[in-house]
Amino acid sequence: MKLCYQVATPDVKIAESVTAYQGSLEKTFGDIAKLGYDGVELMTLNPGKLDWDEVKKTAERHNLIVGLVCTGEIFGQLNLCFTDPDKSIREEAISRVKEIIDFASFLDANINIGRVRGYYRPDVDKEQTDAWAVAAFKEISEHAKPLGVTIALETVTIMQTNFINTMEEGLKFVELVDHENFKLMIDVFHLNIEEKDLYQTITQYIPHTIHVHLADNNRRYPGNCGMDFKKIIQLFHDNGFDGTYCTEIFQNPTMEIAAAESIKHLGPIFKEVYGRTIKA
Repeated sequence: MKLCYQVATPDVKIAESVTAYQGSLEKTFGDIAKLGYDGVELMTLNPGKLDWDEVKKTAERHNLIVGLVCTGEIFGQLNLCFTDPDKSIREEAISRVKEIIDFASFLDANINIGRVRGYYRPDVDKEQTDAWAVAAFKEISEHAKPLGVTIALETVTIMQTNFINTMEEGLKFVELVDHENFKLMIDVFHLNIEEKDLYQTITQYIPHTIHVHLADNNRRYPGNCGMDFKKIIQLFHDNGFDGTYCTEIFQNPTMEIAAAESIKHLGPIFKEVYGRTIKA
C-alpha cells in the first residue's frame, strides 16, 4: 500500500481548477516528501516538454515513487478526446496518451483514463461514440502492454461528462476492450455521487481496481467534510486492496494546507488499518 499526492508537471498551466500541487519539480516533490507521502501521481500534458531523467532523478532523490500518470488535463486544458467527431482530434488524443504511456513506463508507473475519453454528443449516435472509445482503448492498451503499463479507466460524475459515469458502465467497457492491462480505478468522490451505495460498490469492484482516488464529498482534502475515510479504507483493506491511494482534491485554501491536512487525517487511519506509519 502506498499513499500519494497528485502533483502537476511544469507543462500544466497553473489554475485553480487543477487538482494537483503545482510548481517546480524540486519544490513540489520536496514538499510532498517532507510531509511523509510515499509518492506522487503526476498530472501532465506534454511529456515531450519534460526532461524525463530530471523527473525520475528528482523523485528518487526525495524517495518518492510515481504511482500513476494522470491524463485529465489533456481534455481539461487541450480539449482533446477519443470521441470527438473530428478524426484528427481523436488521433491527436490517442497520440498524446501514447506519449504519456511511454513517460509512465520510464517512471515505472501506470496511467488513468478520465475525461480524455470524451462524452456523448447530441449530433453523434451513442453507438458511434462507444465504438470510437473502444477502438481508442484497445489501441492504447496494445501500446502499453509491452511497456509494462496498466491503464485504469476512471468513472466520472455527470457534472464532468455524460459518458461512463458508474462502475457498472466502466466494467462494461473493460469487458468490451478485453485486454489484460485495461482495468478500473475508483474515485470515492465520483462514486459517492453516482452510485446508490458507496460501500457496496467499492466491495463489488475492488477485484477490478488498481488505483484509488481519495477526496472528501466537497472535493476538498480528506477530513474537510463528511466522508468516513476510516470505513472506506478499512473496506479496501478487508477486501484485499494493497495498491496505491492518491488524493485528487481542490487545492483549497492553499496547496500547502491541503497537502498537510490530507496526510494529517489519513496518516492515522492508514496506520490503524494497514499497520504502517505514514508521517503526518
